[in-house]
Amino acid sequence: MSGTAAFLFDLDGTLVDSVYNHVRAWHVALREHGLDLSVWRIHRKIGMSGGLFTAQLQRELGRPIDEATLERLRDRHAELFRELSKDVPPLPGAVELLAELTRQQLPWAIATSGRMRTAEPNLRSLGVDPETAIVITRDMVRYAKPDPDLFVEAARRLGTATNGSYVIGDSIWDMYAASRCGALGIGLLSGGYGRDELERAGAMRVFDDPADMLDHLDELAPRAHE
Repeated sequence: MSGTAAFLFDLDGTLVDSVYNHVRAWHVALREHGLDLSVWRIHRKIGMSGGLFTAQLQRELGRPIDEATLERLRDRHAELFRELSKDVPPLPGAVELLAELTRQQLPWAIATSGRMRTAEPNLRSLGVDPETAIVITRDMVRYAKPDPDLFVEAARRLGTATNGSYVIGDSIWDMYAASRCGALGIGLLSGGYGRDELERAGAMRVFDDPADMLDHLDELAPRAHE
């Protein structure tokens, strides 16, 4: 399957400044359940699938966690995240970048490992209506990142393919997913990962944030200016 190259965006840390809200929410939820994990270790896991997060959490704690506790942790994280995210700002240039892609009739979608209950306030911050825009959440696919299902489904909804499209994200998990579905990975530094880490994970280009990417959009979509 081939088609028009699409811009497939992660959400947290890529379009909205919410990564550390997720970190804080997980940190508090874990501590409330007597599970002590350093903040920096939690940060390294933001963006991966819930199943992989759980596996790594249990490995680092050195003991299994029963499913009932895991479900309570997920619910508490979502509750805390919504409390922290009542006023989540878009990252610099995010709104303008999406508007410019729309103006140039370049297809774009958002694909996030979060479920809609945590994604909704971030989408509202961007002015994105999931009823009219293409937004794929964890609820809609079998596997989340580093598997590519989120981005594959986003491209499918746009009527195109991931092969040759762009996956834009702030974490190594986004770059791994891009590589696995034949997309070109674009890394942003706005989620806390370093340039070298993103490039080693497969990013073909790394920008500071959406504003920096917007400034170089002509390098990524030159046909829009012909």
